[in-house]
Amino acid sequence: MKKVLSLIFIAFTVFALAACGGGKNDSADKDGNKTLVVGASAVPHAEVLEAAKPLLKDKGIDLKIEVFQDYVLPNVALRDKDLDANYFQTPGYLDLQMKENKDFDFVSVGGIHKEPIGIYSKKYKSLKDLPNGATIIMSDSLSDHGRILPIFEKAGLIKLKEGVGANARIDDIVENPKNLKFPKLIEAKLLASSFENGEGDAVAINTNYALEGEIDIEKYGIAFEEANAVPANLVVVRSEDKNREEIKTLVEVLRSKEIQDFIKEKYQGAVITVSE
Repeated sequence: MKKVLSLIFIAFTVFALAACGGGKNDSADKDGNKTLVVGASAVPHAEVLEAAKPLLKDKGIDLKIEVFQDYVLPNVALRDKDLDANYFQTPGYLDLQMKENKDFDFVSVGGIHKEPIGIYSKKYKSLKDLPNGATIIMSDSLSDHGRILPIFEKAGLIKLKEGVGANARIDDIVENPKNLKFPKLIEAKLLASSFENGEGDAVAINTNYALEGEIDIEKYGIAFEEANAVPANLVVVRSEDKNREEIKTLVEVLRSKEIQDFIKEKYQGAVITVSE
């Protein structure tokens, strides 16, 4: 009889816990606030999210920030529902990732800021100063190539195949009078280290990694994307969550005047705010 009662008690306890427990998206703290878990690159994304924390708290949302050092794991974590959203990627990267990973059912809920990719050099003051046969180090993220190569084309150093636009790749270079070399493609997070180690004649670096690596952007940046050509960094969620009220509130706060002012003051033009 005691054994039967014990089994009944265990069953009742399990049922009660199941009834009280919610999914990751439904968690709330003791004050009744909803918890939102967002993955982000360390700089500037996590810093922007930290600035948004008190504003979200006032709106009943406790923000938990998970910092990632690469561009791959934040999407894996979002797919696996370890995150409610991530904030680090551009439309081109998102599209490429979804094409390569059929189980990534994601959607952007809005752009927050722009980060112009820059060309950095300790040896030369401008792109035109690059010598014949100069070595350019770039990210191994192909979505970045369509942003980097047009910088060299605009400076008159190369010519790209007509119409390739943002999909430009190294193989699309049809004229290269200085015989610039693009032999080394490395992880974006290692670009700042390559620059500091003096590798290559110039290094194309994403602004977030230049900031994180504490590179003097004004001193060493010799060319940048034009502001109107820079894609926005997005807040991305699973498609099923695009209409969640907490997600809408997150985007509203990140686009608020308070956060836009924080970005302008903190990054002094290295990061550009967007409102749509």
